[in-house]
Amino acid sequence: MLEVRRSLDRGYADHGWLKTYHTFSFADYYDPVYEEFGPLRVINEDRVKAGRGFGTHGHRDMEILTVVLEGELEHKDSLGNGSIIRPGDVQRMSAGTGVMHSESNPSPAQDLHLLQIWIKPNVAGIPPSYEQKHFADADKRGKLRIIASASGEDGAVVIHQDARVYSGLFNGAERAEFEVAKGRRAYAHVARGSIAVNETRLNEGDGVKVTKPGRIALQSGRDAEVIMFDLP
Repeated sequence: MLEVRRSLDRGYADHGWLKTYHTFSFADYYDPVYEEFGPLRVINEDRVKAGRGFGTHGHRDMEILTVVLEGELEHKDSLGNGSIIRPGDVQRMSAGTGVMHSESNPSPAQDLHLLQIWIKPNVAGIPPSYEQKHFADADKRGKLRIIASASGEDGAVVIHQDARVYSGLFNGAERAEFEVAKGRRAYAHVARGSIAVNETRLNEGDGVKVTKPGRIALQSGRDAEVIMFDLP
């Protein structure tokens, strides 16, 4: 039921200004077993040095979620959006027919630590769009708080795919259960700290595929932040 993906088994690249881990095949890293998982195409963990960033580049037909773990990310795009993304924020960009954007670390001193997530949409050629929302730690403490979904329930950002993305914070006795429905699959990524999924201990950067229906428990967290994907 559980297939563990350890942090050190991910793809890794050190570009000097950027240190990045790839859970799934990305850029020059290719893993035939981890090309994607359902519509979940990319989980990149990036650390960007102060004052550096990604120059203007384009995307098409992809749902892109950005979650900042430490520091700040400055975003600018061809839709006219300009924003600063901070811890607790979730940015959603639907690339659709095409969008250009740049991302940078505006701090002169602090490094930036973030996750960038790509989910393949279930519809192509839509107009590109942008959304950014903040989710307070209190709403994620000891539970899984929905942060992205097709319907945008409970204030989640809206993605064009039958998928739900949750974020949770767990420490000590805090515990949550997650039900994987028949015909669905799930992926849990440990963004920070460590936690047990059922009885399997996962540390920062580790992930786990859940390929069969049933209930899983998130427990015994040690300053853990978990991103959970409910996928078709």
